[in-house]
Amino acid sequence: MPALWIAHVTVLNSEAYDNYRKLSGPAVELHGGTIIARGGNYVQLEGREHPRQVIVRFESIEEALACYNSPEYQEAVYFAKGASERDIVIVETSE
Repeated sequence: MPALWIAHVTVLNSEAYDNYRKLSGPAVELHGGTIIARGGNYVQLEGREHPRQVIVRFESIEEALACYNSPEYQEAVYFAKGASERDIVIVETSE
């Protein structure tokens, strides 16, 4: 069943986070993910606000987890740590 990787992000250090951005997109695509939303306008309705929203579609939760745990994505995560505050969840869709 398809799954969505949803990240809510607050960037604290743009320069360091740019390194994450450069590496994360290719890593996600390498592992079969399709970026649906990255940044852009949003409306915060409830909860803690993060100014950056990212949604990626995968064919399954397992593929999304494999991407997250992959060496390619973890290389990108190295630059995100300390440069951002992130809440990330993977959820199955009802498709």
